[in-house]
Amino acid sequence: MPSGPGSTATACGPASSEAGHPPGLGATVWPEEVIGLPHAEPPSLRGRVVRLRPVAAADAVRLAQILAMPEIARWWPSMDVDRVRREVIDAEDAVAFVIEVDGQVVGLVQYGEETDPDYRYAGIDIFLHPAWHGRGIGADAVRTLARHLFQNLGHHRIVIDPAAANERAIRSYERVGFRRVGVMRAYERGADGTWHDGLLLDLLPEDLTPG
Repeated sequence: MPSGPGSTATACGPASSEAGHPPGLGATVWPEEVIGLPHAEPPSLRGRVVRLRPVAAADAVRLAQILAMPEIARWWPSMDVDRVRREVIDAEDAVAFVIEVDGQVVGLVQYGEETDPDYRYAGIDIFLHPAWHGRGIGADAVRTLARHLFQNLGHHRIVIDPAAANERAIRSYERVGFRRVGVMRAYERGADGTWHDGLLLDLLPEDLTPG
């Protein structure tokens, strides 16, 4: 999956196997023998405004339409319907949710996992219809997924790696609590064929802002 406004289906870096949980978030301790096993069908998740539901085959056309918009295609190039089906809906290395507001599909958020118990973490990707930018919808979706990953799946660290030039997305992630780790130089090839920097951000449970 290409790096979109914020994306890391998988990303590099060692992580501690211990972390605290802030009041109200709760803690899920997964036995080591369970870590890395396939999870059950993901549930629908509700945020302050958004509903995240597992992506379905019927969503392919709508998602491809959003991805074709110039504001999104700049960060997610060449994502036609076939590629959406192959790399999002039928992906085996990520779990995807459509983002719904009042029953309307306005984007997608997904996560992938590093399952080695000594380096375990989750990475996320998101894109959002431009008409819904600037309303807190993306932050609500990211925060809702982060809570699920921390509380229900037992993760202690989440990463995201937007293009370093995508300042709007970076500000949104920082509102959720993500912190800048560093610039990854010449990290991804853009639609123009040249290499662009990415920015790695990460989030621990105690960093997650309320919302």
